Amino acid sequence: MKPYIISTDCMADLPASFIQEHNISLHPLYYQIGDQTYNALEGALSEAEFYAKMRNGEMPTTMASNPEYIEQSFSKNIADGYDILHISFSSGLSSSYNNTAVTAQEMKEQYPDSKIIVIDSLCASLGQGLLVYYACKKKEEGATIEELATYVKDLIPHICHQFTVDDLFHLHRGGRVSKATAILGTIANIKPVLHVDNEGKLINISKIRGRKRSLTTLVDNMEKTMGTYENPVVFISHGDCLEDAEFVKELVEERFGIHEFMINYVGSTIGAHSGPGTVALFYLGETR
Repeated sequence: MKPYIISTDCMADLPASFIQEHNISLHPLYYQIGDQTYNALEGALSEAEFYAKMRNGEMPTTMASNPEYIEQSFSKNIADGYDILHISFSSGLSSSYNNTAVTAQEMKEQYPDSKIIVIDSLCASLGQGLLVYYACKKKEEGATIEELATYVKDLIPHICHQFTVDDLFHLHRGGRVSKATAILGTIANIKPVLHVDNEGKLINISKIRGRKRSLTTLVDNMEKTMGTYENPVVFISHGDCLEDAEFVKELVEERFGIHEFMINYVGSTIGAHSGPGTVALFYLGETR
């Protein structure tokens, strides 16, 4: 049986150590601040520098995955002797999945003996990362590429995303709320709680007054949606606000007795739209 590699893109927000340990092939995305364009994987700003610029009023813009780079990456994987299972950023939030799927389809004639399976994760940030995490575990148990593709697709509807933002104006920039809502919500100290739905789209599900209450609501929603699913590990990402991420971690530990966590930054590609102060909670549940 030909070996295969798990591939994903940088929006999964996984630590470099995890990527290296599990031999994951990673696709970059690009963002621009001012006149400077950055590759999110090579020569990019540190997360602290990135969020400091946003706090100082510099607003980044992002770009979808580059088909030329996708082809280069897949070609290298194939030259190294691998088939490929690629887990892509949600099609409900970016054109990256479509770019990757089209590129893979176009490569079939050039590489008829190689498999390139592209899966729309319908996930974002460490939600996508959590899906990759479970995919790696299944692969290490000996699953074939076809078995893993089926497993990942079955798991997608159960990857739950709960998150809140600290600054409504970043949601306004992304078209998620009106300018009036952003202004009035800021005055009233309203913090929206959002999730990623079954179509991979960002949906506002409640408006909470106060930061601590919004963070607690993330865990309340976890209790409502987790059902009978066991969570040996929970992922938390943050927009340069580690103390708030740790607060959510402690609530999850106290309420559910879960003790294994991965905490990491919301990366630049997603952070450009959610802003500093974002906190997101990811886990397995009966329903998103």
